[in-house]
Amino acid sequence: MRHMCAAMLTLQAIILGLSIPVMIAVQDVDPLVASLLGGGLAVLCLVTTGLLRRPWAYWLGHAIQAATIALGLLVPIMFFIGLMFAALWLGAFFLGRRIEADKARWAAAGE
Repeated sequence: MRHMCAAMLTLQAIILGLSIPVMIAVQDVDPLVASLLGGGLAVLCLVTTGLLRRPWAYWLGHAIQAATIALGLLVPIMFFIGLMFAALWLGAFFLGRRIEADKARWAAAGE
């Protein structure tokens, strides 16, 4: 589960970094605000990736998804991109939990 969620957060960090020039050039968002929001969320994604060994970090990942969707208030296409990454995050989260449960079951059956 951790590896799949980490991959989603890493890809999301790249997209959030790329959203900064879009916010500035297309939507006329103040460069400082765009850098703080896009860059801050991108850095938070990467930091959270490293913290995924702790159970509470997944809640932080859920909050990042909500914040990415909320960027749609500044850049409307971010509603779609945020929902897309939220779906990928939830898919990685729930599929990863299922895979870990199956591995534990197989390991217990093999002993």
